Amino acid sequence: MINKTTTKTSTRIVSSLSEVGQAAWDGLLALQADANPFLSFTFLHALHESGSASEKSGWQPQYLTLWEESCDPSCTPPQLIAALPLYVKFHSYGEYVFDWAWADAYQRNGLEYYPKLLSAIPFTPVTGGRLLARDDQARAALIEVLRSLRKDTQTSSTHILYPPVAQAEALQQAGFMLRSGVQFHWLNPGYRDFTAFLDTLERKKRKNILAERRKVADAGVRLRRVRGTDATEADWIFFHRCYAQTYAEHHSTPYLNLDFFLRIGSSMPQNILLIVAERDGRPIASSLLIHTDQTLYGRYWGALEFVPCLHFETAYYQPLEFCIEQKIACFEGGAQGEHKMARGFLPQKTWSAHWLAHPAFADAVANFLEREADGIDSYMDELNDRNPFRSASS
Repeated sequence: MINKTTTKTSTRIVSSLSEVGQAAWDGLLALQADANPFLSFTFLHALHESGSASEKSGWQPQYLTLWEESCDPSCTPPQLIAALPLYVKFHSYGEYVFDWAWADAYQRNGLEYYPKLLSAIPFTPVTGGRLLARDDQARAALIEVLRSLRKDTQTSSTHILYPPVAQAEALQQAGFMLRSGVQFHWLNPGYRDFTAFLDTLERKKRKNILAERRKVADAGVRLRRVRGTDATEADWIFFHRCYAQTYAEHHSTPYLNLDFFLRIGSSMPQNILLIVAERDGRPIASSLLIHTDQTLYGRYWGALEFVPCLHFETAYYQPLEFCIEQKIACFEGGAQGEHKMARGFLPQKTWSAHWLAHPAFADAVANFLEREADGIDSYMDELNDRNPFRSASS
C-alpha cells in the first residue's frame, strides 16, 4: 500500500514572534537573498519585548504568517513558508516615508486615516525583504493573503516600506501604488586605505575632509572602535545617553530605550560596532552601526558636548575606515542627507508600496505620486551631476 502525504496551507496573524519561534523565523530568513540583521528574530523581538515598538508605543505587531501543515500520520510540525512583518499603526512616527499630508487630508475631510497597516522595520529606513517566503509560490500566496487582509480590516490603508525593487514590482502588480525616495550609499571597490579613497575625490572635497578630521584631532579627541563582542554595559549606557541627548536637543522623545540596546548588545554582538569619542580620558560622544560581511548600516549618534566636525568623524570617517579595513562593500548612511555626497556617498533610489481603501483618495494619491516620481527622477539627475569623484582626466 502506498501512503500519500498531503499538505494544506494555513494563515496565522501573530502578535508576538514568540508564537513563531526563533528557529522557524530565522530558518525562513536564511532562504532570503535580501535579508539583513534588522529582519532577524533577535532584532525584531528586542524591539517588541523592550516596548520600543509595541501597542503602547503605537506599533501593534500583527505579523502575517503562512504555514504548511502535513496531513500524514507522522504529524510533522507545521512549517513556516512565508511571513510579512506587519503592524497596526496609530501614527506615522518612526517610518521615514512621510505620509503626514495624506493623514491631514483625511482629517480635513472628516475621515480617519489611523489605524493603518504598515510593513516595515520600526525606526529603520533600510531596504530589505518584506515578503519573506520559501519560494515564489509561497510569496505569491502571501501577496494574495495580504490582498484579502487589506480589504477585510477596518484600516484606511496598507503601506510596505523599503522593499527591494523586485518585491516592489510584485506589489505593484497586486494593486499597490509605488513611491520612490532617495538615500545615499558609499561603495567600496576595494580601496587599499582611507588615503586611496580620498585620492578618488575632487580636490576640494578631499581638502575639506582632511580639514574636518584635523579639527577633531586638534581638539584633543581620540576615537575608540568597540566591536559588539567587546562592548560592556557601561559602553551601552553611555551610548544611550548620547542617543537620548540628540533627541533632547531636537525637543523630541527617543524611540528606543536602553533595554532595547542592551538586548541587541547581548544577543547580536557579532553585528555591532560602537565608536566612542574621548577627550582627556573621558567619553564625550558615540555612534552605533550594524554590519554584515558585506554592508555597514549607519544608525545613531550623539554627543554630550560640542566639538566641530565630531559628527562627521564618528558617523562617517571612522565607519569608512572600518569598511576599508574589513573589506565591506557598501556603507548605507541612513535616511536623507545631501551632505553625505561631499563625503563620497552617491544617491540610490528606494521604494515603498501603498494601497488606500478610499477610492477618491486613492486616485488623488496616485496623481500625487506620479508628479512626485517625476520630481525624484529630476532630483536624481541633479545629484548625479554633482558627483564628488574626480574624472579620469583631472
